Amino acid sequence: MTTVETSESTIAPPERLGGQGLDHNQEESGNRAIHLLLTHSVVGGQMDFVATYRDGAYEVWSARGMVRFQRSFADGGGFEYTIIETIGEDPIANQDTHALSSVEEQMEAAGKSGYPTDDPNTAYIEPRHISYPFAFERITQLFDSPNAPDLVVNPKSYAFGRKPGQHGSIDIVQSRAPLIVAGPGIRSGVIDDAARHVDIAPTIAHAMGFPKIDGHDSTGRPASGLYLRRQDGRVLEEVFEDSDAKPERTYLFHLDGQSNSELRHRLKDPDAVPNIRRIIERGCMFRYGSITNFPSITWPSHNTIGTGAWGGHHDIVNPTYYLRETREVVTPQGQQFDTVNFLSSNVETLHDAFHRVYGSWEGQRGAFTAAIHEPCGRGADHAVLERRIIGDRDRLRSITHDLQDEIGPRWLADDQEGNHREAILDCRGTAQVLVLYTDDSHPPPAFTYHNFALTDGTGHDYGPHHSGQREALDETDKRIGHVLDMLEENNLFDSTLFILTADHGMAPTNTELAANQVEMLPEEGLKAVVPSPLVYLIDMDVDIEHARDGRTATVTVLANDADESGEKPPVSGADVTVNSHGKVLARATTDDFGVAGVPLLVDQTSEEVILTVEHEDYNLRHISLDGTNVVVDLREVLYSK
Repeated sequence: MTTVETSESTIAPPERLGGQGLDHNQEESGNRAIHLLLTHSVVGGQMDFVATYRDGAYEVWSARGMVRFQRSFADGGGFEYTIIETIGEDPIANQDTHALSSVEEQMEAAGKSGYPTDDPNTAYIEPRHISYPFAFERITQLFDSPNAPDLVVNPKSYAFGRKPGQHGSIDIVQSRAPLIVAGPGIRSGVIDDAARHVDIAPTIAHAMGFPKIDGHDSTGRPASGLYLRRQDGRVLEEVFEDSDAKPERTYLFHLDGQSNSELRHRLKDPDAVPNIRRIIERGCMFRYGSITNFPSITWPSHNTIGTGAWGGHHDIVNPTYYLRETREVVTPQGQQFDTVNFLSSNVETLHDAFHRVYGSWEGQRGAFTAAIHEPCGRGADHAVLERRIIGDRDRLRSITHDLQDEIGPRWLADDQEGNHREAILDCRGTAQVLVLYTDDSHPPPAFTYHNFALTDGTGHDYGPHHSGQREALDETDKRIGHVLDMLEENNLFDSTLFILTADHGMAPTNTELAANQVEMLPEEGLKAVVPSPLVYLIDMDVDIEHARDGRTATVTVLANDADESGEKPPVSGADVTVNSHGKVLARATTDDFGVAGVPLLVDQTSEEVILTVEHEDYNLRHISLDGTNVVVDLREVLYSK
């Protein structure tokens, strides 16, 4: 075990503490949950690690070892990270952004993991042969939001879900998306490095010549010289050439779920994806892609791209998550037309920023922006997911009908009706663009954020390296070609900045496992809300006040999470039991105010006097008479072998 001391004065805890992570009242349930996840007879073998925030530090627990680290404010701005304790193997020590960048490397790693294969769709990789890019930053940012969980679960790369392709984890395979930047002022060639998704928005703003403003930087502190109100990322200076050329507009192509390694594999064929190649030929591609938000899941990642802020700062922390203050589960992805209501007002979307710089569109004045089937659409003039649709409906229907002739027959032939519907959706989105750019009632969009869904659906249903996913990429490439042709026909192509990326990578999944690790916790008796990969524990705040005579105590039981008033409501009907050496000495039940008077009737010198507090809606508490939590010692049970 190693331990390092850090200065308390520079420690940077979560920005907005609101119940996330483990507090004093969650020691017992938190340790039990971590222990169960890592040692369960079925789930334990599927787990990579569990992460949390507790007692001023971030913890990552795995069967092979643990690490505790702290985040501090760096002298030159931003954060620095200090490891303060390790036991065994540091689970996230390998943060190589260049690892496993090709299909061949992934198959080689699968062989080293004990899964030799000639099929990249079954390249299952164990944690020891994988990396976790920017793990410190991506774990800590999640816990900055009061919407964040108490625990976040990271399964092994291949060990989640019931479909052949999956994403959501922090590992490099699921977290690496493509990134291509092209257009006026952009250098050509390949950049031998990796970007981060938070870098995309400020890079667009810089390319467009936006003025710098005062805002909040990646630490959440006020800062000047930024391009966005909340800016976690940096400008990717390496993409720019020494030129005065500036684009007049930005077009962001978003190929949902498209694996970077699969795209690179396809680009080896000179005849494949000719329209994506048209973009690459006038710009540059990051060989090692762009590292996504964590969790590497659609709704949080789309909004990270569109705001330049991590999910822990824009507050859409998962497609589904729990609001402690209202005791409700919300699903931005399921309630997709209401996504704007979940996005923090403290961040600025690119649509907001374009309007700030150029003014709002009114007639022929200001900037007109469009979100095409894109969940980060706040501020867009045209945004279907916010029910703002501009354009001639008859033209939209006619163009959509014509584009549907290009939908491949495979989806229906393979009984993949979902993929067929996604192809229709992508035809509708392309039709919207063709109408918007040729509609005289408004100027051409200054910013377009265009999401294509088919590449994600086929990645899930066929696997990230299956011929079905490759057909989906080819079909999407044709739709991109229609957009590029339209821009050329209207003399807009050469003056447009193009970005091509995705919201996450995609890993092959062992579907025989049909795994969802967090579902096990309620089955084992823990009270928790478990929208994978997040775990929200439902616990009690128990206070023991001893009478002066030492023979009675008042026990007050409250819900551990405050409600909308900011107060913790009382828990009535909780059973309080006094135990000593396995013998029940007294019982009481809390009243409507969450209070119970308990006769102790024990020898105060006894070394084993435990108060057990139990309620059907909350996790069990075991507390020593002195108020000390009785908990599983994770270090002892996991690592003393």
